[in-house]
Amino acid sequence: MAKTILRLELPTDPRWVNIAEMNIEEILVDHAYCEQKAATSGISLIVKYPDKTKLVEEMTALVAEEWSHFERVLEELKKRGYELGRNRPDEYVVQLSKHIRKGDKRERQLMDHLLVNALIEARSCERFKLLWKNLTDPDLQKFYYELMVSEAGHYVSFVKLAKEYMPKEVVDARLKELLEIEANIIANLEPRPDRMH
Repeated sequence: MAKTILRLELPTDPRWVNIAEMNIEEILVDHAYCEQKAATSGISLIVKYPDKTKLVEEMTALVAEEWSHFERVLEELKKRGYELGRNRPDEYVVQLSKHIRKGDKRERQLMDHLLVNALIEARSCERFKLLWKNLTDPDLQKFYYELMVSEAGHYVSFVKLAKEYMPKEVVDARLKELLEIEANIIANLEPRPDRMH
């Protein structure tokens, strides 16, 4: 799925899922914050581009869904006797976001924002698939299967939305560039026991 639907250039290091299973509390905490940040990102897009009607409609639905995911991760933490814990910086997102071009035309900036969000969703989807297929906890397997399907839909939505505001060929070319950048970021990030990305 990673290469076909999501078009990711580099698969996750296979060691990551083993590290994740041994540190499931840390992974769930980081996952909760990832969902919260995804909802916040959607709100930021609405605030920045209120004149883009389709974007506002789609981001409103996405924010509601991401927040429900945040609530679901909180439930999984509570079920296991874990607490939310402190937020931690997401180096993957920080590095990827540096490639959103500043001072460019408004529509190009919007396209970059949407495509960076698409790639974050794609990588999350790929990682959720690994958790679904490899975790030994059947409840968490089901949980991550459901979220994997949802994240794949978000990835597609972000790319389609970018094509609402910029020509298809421009979006495809920029997505190709960002996919290469994303692969390079992943290649240089060490798998960590306390990070979803």
